[in-house]
Amino acid sequence: MVESHPQLSKVLQTWSDASKMISALDCLAVVTFVGATDLAETEVSLKAMWDVIHPKSGSNVGTVRKPRPPVLAAALSAWTFLLTTIGSWRINTDSWKEPIAFLSTLLGAEDRAVRMAAGEALALCFELNLLDISPSEDADDDTGVPGSSKGKLFLDMQALKAKIAGLASNLSAEAGGKGADKKNLSDQRDLFQRILDFVKYGECPEESMKIAGKRDVLRVASWSELIQLNFFKRFLGRGFLKHVQDNGLLQDIFNIKADKAETLSSNDKKIFRSGEEKGRALKLNKDRRLAQERKNAGMFDE
Repeated sequence: MVESHPQLSKVLQTWSDASKMISALDCLAVVTFVGATDLAETEVSLKAMWDVIHPKSGSNVGTVRKPRPPVLAAALSAWTFLLTTIGSWRINTDSWKEPIAFLSTLLGAEDRAVRMAAGEALALCFELNLLDISPSEDADDDTGVPGSSKGKLFLDMQALKAKIAGLASNLSAEAGGKGADKKNLSDQRDLFQRILDFVKYGECPEESMKIAGKRDVLRVASWSELIQLNFFKRFLGRGFLKHVQDNGLLQDIFNIKADKAETLSSNDKKIFRSGEEKGRALKLNKDRRLAQERKNAGMFDE
């Protein structure tokens, strides 16, 4: 990381062509994800990526440039992927108001890939509790006066939460009318419905995939895990399954566990699969309940 970080950061600072910047962003994300030993090293890479996402906050404020949509989407994806690693470190919520507010504006971007990348970033911010400020903290600021800076921050964050939930609701139901860009429209609807379910009901995204040639199953059940999975799948392409089968690091990252049904006797398999069927039935009932709650909430809002 010591050798590669300066070179990759230089590519981002010089604003090379789009393909080089996207490659540099992906490489910087992976190098930092694997090689960073503390929060300080991770923050340096996050800052370099954020300077691409929001150039006004960068050091070269004299000539503000806007990244092209493919570069912006890649920068958001890399930044969010790297942000998944900071969950165990102490986070200063006060410093996140401006970045989260800016991310919320990107939900209105013309490019769908940018909207979706910003949505994933915001979902992770919710999962990391970066928008959570306790109203009781407003008496603990430097002034000691209740209702001062901390109280304002609490209200601002509450307003941001409401804004993001509203935008997610709109994007989850975006119409694909005549003349509309229908590419990846269903993916956008699905993503923002998941985000809305998480923000309003605490419903975490869940996915699983069989690892070919192995009796293993890769399961994810949080935004952090889903973001890491999607990033590695895109970064490794067709080689993802091969890497996940043989690469101990990826197996540790995703905590891959053996598929129990493959290692049981015939009688035990029946019992296990019966339990699986019950689990699926419970999940289906839960999904129906959430759908009904969303419907009732919509009627109430009207």
